[in-house]
Amino acid sequence: MNYTIFAASIGAAAVIWHITATLMIYESLRKRSLKVSFLFLRFLAPKYASQYREVTRKETGKTGPLFYHWIVSINAALVAAILLILDQIIQGRS
Repeated sequence: MNYTIFAASIGAAAVIWHITATLMIYESLRKRSLKVSFLFLRFLAPKYASQYREVTRKETGKTGPLFYHWIVSINAALVAAILLILDQIIQGRS
């Protein structure tokens, strides 16, 4: 039971982290006068992350930190979801 709560907590934190990183990327692009749509942010987040990566590479020669926050957070949420699914499968067999 403690494992399930831990994995769910990590997953919830990762989702909040991902949403925050996505909104910060959106705001960063908007401040650079690039056309971004808040209405379709959920669907266009990968495109905006890619745009952010390209823009920051052109400006500084390096990928901006928000891109890495975006990638790591979505992967952490995915891993937590997989662990929760595996936990449910294992508990179902016991």
